[in-house]
Amino acid sequence: MPVSPAYRPDPRFPELGPEFADPVRAEAFPKTILRFRNDRAAATVGLDTLTDEEWISHFGRFEPLPGNIDPPLAQRYHGHQFQVYNPEIGDGRGFTFAQLREAGTDRLLDLGTKGSGRTPWSRSGDGRLTLKGGVREVLATAMLEALGVPTSRSFSLIETGEDLVRGDEPSPTRSAVLVRLSYGHIRFGSFQRHAFFERPDRITALTDHVIDLYYPELAGANDRPVAMLRAVVARSAQLTARWMAAGFVHGVLNTDNMNMTGESFDYGPYRFLPHNDPNFTAAYFDHTGLYSFGRQPQAVFWNLQQLAGALSLVAGSEALVEALNGFGAAYRDELTAAMLLRLGVRRRNTEEDAALVQAAFRAIAEGGERLRWEPFFFDWFCGGEGRALAGTRGDIYAGPDFAEFRGLLSGFQPDRPDRIGDPYFARPEPEELLVGEIEAVWAAIAEADDWAPFAAKLAGIETARLAWGLPPQGA
Repeated sequence: MPVSPAYRPDPRFPELGPEFADPVRAEAFPKTILRFRNDRAAATVGLDTLTDEEWISHFGRFEPLPGNIDPPLAQRYHGHQFQVYNPEIGDGRGFTFAQLREAGTDRLLDLGTKGSGRTPWSRSGDGRLTLKGGVREVLATAMLEALGVPTSRSFSLIETGEDLVRGDEPSPTRSAVLVRLSYGHIRFGSFQRHAFFERPDRITALTDHVIDLYYPELAGANDRPVAMLRAVVARSAQLTARWMAAGFVHGVLNTDNMNMTGESFDYGPYRFLPHNDPNFTAAYFDHTGLYSFGRQPQAVFWNLQQLAGALSLVAGSEALVEALNGFGAAYRDELTAAMLLRLGVRRRNTEEDAALVQAAFRAIAEGGERLRWEPFFFDWFCGGEGRALAGTRGDIYAGPDFAEFRGLLSGFQPDRPDRIGDPYFARPEPEELLVGEIEAVWAAIAEADDWAPFAAKLAGIETARLAWGLPPQGA
């Protein structure tokens, strides 16, 4: 196998032992048709030199990577699903396939699967992924990365040649297996499982594992569980703020869908906002709006409380509560930072930065359905009033509802103003990923096996990513 010198396997998850995961094997699929490979991500772990045939052997038939996890491991966890505790879940259609060090940062990365077949935690499911679900996740992760959101990256998508029956979409439908590259698959629910069984020893082992691999700066902390919670609170606050600035609605913010590294992953019924609407939901089954756009910070904090509850078996409640109480201030600071990144302006001071962000939210709200979320940031990037007023939405921006925002923004300096010279910003409209666009991409595939719109959409998102020049993954 022609791996590059950047390939450095480091399979650490198996060290936890049999109480944390189950050995499994991928299904033998009828077909393995490569539909997407992320060579930019693969280059960071030394796998970009694989031929397509070799790629398929590892990410479609799951032949082990050299010196890596063998057999794959389906993780055990519990979780609150729509705030109802479920002790019957775990990796039901995926597994941890490999762990590798990232070139340049030395961070540990996981390759995990979705749709690789049944596991001991599949319950009544078939362990499969629809091809449409895979296409949607590839698009989501590309867009979120472009917008500066900490996210798993879609690494590979291979069509597997099975007909799947689903109750929420036309069936039979095509099948696929997806591989994600992530900074970690240890979930809040991983801790909840061992709290449920009243095993503080396993919670301690999992805490040590997370700190050793993902928060090594906490190695000497006096109270390791509390120190870890404080770090996870900070990263979760940043993640939530980046979602909000991106106008992104995850849709299913269950505790098993949040991980200890503060990274967004597992994209089911997600949506990007068409326009500002705090009550906008992504999941058709979210009848109460529990995970609506405006309630995402509340949902994340609730999930952090459940993590703290699990850690209470090994740490004092008062210290855990103190760590939790840092979320509000951290989220406000991170939201300000995220919005200024999206506007492309430099920070001034706490008071003026916060005032500008509040004015931006008020202005977007006043724009209502006339103003889509993404074009607002596109038009005002690097503080360009002249460009915004001369554009297709200039009549909205010239009105009194935007006067406060215009006045405050004029006091900010652009950050790296050379970016505005990118041809991307000469376009009349930005790259977006609204539900109608996703459905159009899928329709071309479903009706004519035409993958050109999918490739074109990914190319457009990559153009936007390079133009925005937002901080790289994990920064």
